[in-house]
Amino acid sequence: MTKFDEATQAIRVDETTYDVCLDPGYSIGGPLNGGYLMAVILRAVVDSSPHEHPVTTSAQFLRAPVPGPARVRLEQIKTGRTATMTRATLVQGDGQGEKAFIESLVTTATLADVAPDWTGDPPAAMPPVEECVKLPDPKPESNMTFNAQIDMAFDPPTIGWLTGEPTGRPEGRAYFRMAEPQDPDPYILALAVDALPPVVFSAGARGWAPTVDLTWHLRALPAPGLLTLLGSGRLISDGWFDEEVEVWDSAGRLVAQSRQLARVGRG
Repeated sequence: MTKFDEATQAIRVDETTYDVCLDPGYSIGGPLNGGYLMAVILRAVVDSSPHEHPVTTSAQFLRAPVPGPARVRLEQIKTGRTATMTRATLVQGDGQGEKAFIESLVTTATLADVAPDWTGDPPAAMPPVEECVKLPDPKPESNMTFNAQIDMAFDPPTIGWLTGEPTGRPEGRAYFRMAEPQDPDPYILALAVDALPPVVFSAGARGWAPTVDLTWHLRALPAPGLLTLLGSGRLISDGWFDEEVEVWDSAGRLVAQSRQLARVGRG
């Protein structure tokens, strides 16, 4: 079991309840990364489902949970031969003090490893990984522990905001893998779709950009090796922005898609 497997482990209490422990190693300056939190929830959902894979997940981030004990409460809405729909709520607190932090709807199914019937044009090629760059190590006081869990190499123009030279467009592109060697799986894809810095950084914004809603789809089981993350946005307006991410595997297949709505950071 890898560190990521341990950090996302869900222990069955009964048919509708799982105990989890939120790992402080996935902090993005205080709050925990949303993709990590989705992976935790999905461990419980898949364990309770007759189907193997979380093909679509829609999560509403009500408030930011803190590292430590939590629970995932499940309500199976519908199940059939091809898919099961489950409502999953991440909660913290005891008894009457229990609060919901993330509400999600998850559809599970069982994907086969088959060639697609049709796929659109592949994205523009990324530079070779040796020409990409990593973000500088965060300062210890920043509490950006998430960076230590992953290994990302960025297309240089998309992190020009670090030196005061943003491209002026909401975008982000990077190669991605876990820092501890591990082949990608659906839970790592849940992490990957929310691993890029907010695309509004490249448009000139700064500061924590809290996610309000994130929906992602598992399109295929990923091949071993590096993942490629391609992020973009369509509209920044009135303190809100959208972010779309495609995840491509080392075999050149589109394996995950996501869209989120988030608040533009302050400061």
